[in-house]
Order: sequence, then C-alpha cells, then structure tokens
Amino acid sequence: MKTLNKISQANITPRQALGLLKSGNARFVDNLRINRNLLQQMNETSDGQWPMAAIVSCMDSRTSAELIFDQGLGDIFSIRLAGAVISDNVLGSLEYACKVAGSKFIVVLGHTKCGAIKGACDHVEMGNLTALLNKISPSVYAEKTIRENRTSHNHLFVDAVTKIHTERSVQAVLEQSMILRDMILKGEVGIIGALYDVETGVVTFLDDTLVIGSESDSLLVQQVAV
Repeated sequence: MKTLNKISQANITPRQALGLLKSGNARFVDNLRINRNLLQQMNETSDGQWPMAAIVSCMDSRTSAELIFDQGLGDIFSIRLAGAVISDNVLGSLEYACKVAGSKFIVVLGHTKCGAIKGACDHVEMGNLTALLNKISPSVYAEKTIRENRTSHNHLFVDAVTKIHTERSVQAVLEQSMILRDMILKGEVGIIGALYDVETGVVTFLDDTLVIGSESDSLLVQQVAV
C-alpha cells in the first residue's frame, strides 16, 4: 500500500476515509493485515505527514488505533488518553490534525472493559485521576436503564456508560470546537463515535453519531447547528 502524500490525502473524501478505516478493521479481525514496508514508509514520511484521519482512543494497551484499523506510518493521527476523554488538549490536537494537517475524518473510539469507565462507575477518587474521571461521571448519571448493581462489576452497566460517554464525546467535539464544527458541517471533515470490543477485535460504528456535513440528519447536527 502506498504511503499517503499531500495529493493522495487531498483526494480522499471523509466518507472514503471512513470506508478505509472500516475495511482496515475487517482485515485486523480476519488476521489479514497488509504487509507494509515500514522502513520505506518511515523514509517517505521523513519530510512530512498527511494522515487521512484522527482517532481519539483510550490509553489502554489493547487499543492501539494503528493496529485495530490496520494502518501504517503516516496514515492516521492517534490521540490517546484514559477513557478517550475530550479535553482542551484533545480538541487542540484534533484542530491541528484537520485544519492544519488536512485529515478528513475523526473517530472517537471507546472500548469494552475500560478501566477509566469502571473507575467513574465506582466513583474512584485518586490524585489527578479524579479530575479525569469527573469528565466521565455525567455519562454514569445519564445511564437510566440499569437500576441495580450500577458498579464496575456489572459489565452491562459499564458497556452502557461507555456508549453514552462515546456519544457525548462526539457531541462535545461539535460543541466545544468552532473550527472543527465548521469543517464538519461544511462536509470537509467527518466524525463518528465507535466502540471497540477487546475480546473480538471488532469496531462497531455508532451510525447515529455520524456527521458529514449536509449528508447527515443526525440529531447531533440539530443540537449544535443553532
């Protein structure tokens, strides 16, 4: 597979970028990953980078976006921190990826059995981790369907909170970054939330969070485009 350059990146549409990520995950699940010449890619990206997408994911050691989506050097930006929490630093990184470096798509990637989500479910307080978990806590309280055993010991509760947190994180990008919101609503960049299963390797894309300009009638667009 050829290394991305300025011209090939410019010719990728947001929807095509999403398709490339989906097909990459399918290869990963089937253990049919592309045999890349990483040394060649290193040399070809030494003077510049033109990634097609930016992935916000957890720091969990099992959730490397390059592996999950079968991408090579220079193909994606990978922004990782516990719980895939959206912060000012994450928004700044995404603004750089899309506005400056030309990336065409954003994925906010949650995952099953997430330690940060579990910590928020259990209301853990520990040093600087407390402030990070506080950004997840609203999703814990927003989960209304499970009434018993609302702790990390209930995987159904953890999964439900993870989905809500991922959906809210996509909305946070649209609400908190005027730069990204403008690019997304114009169709220059797309965004979607997704969930990675650490047991199967499958990424499930949350189609109701997909926003690609006028293509989408997502509720997220209606909520922020006012």
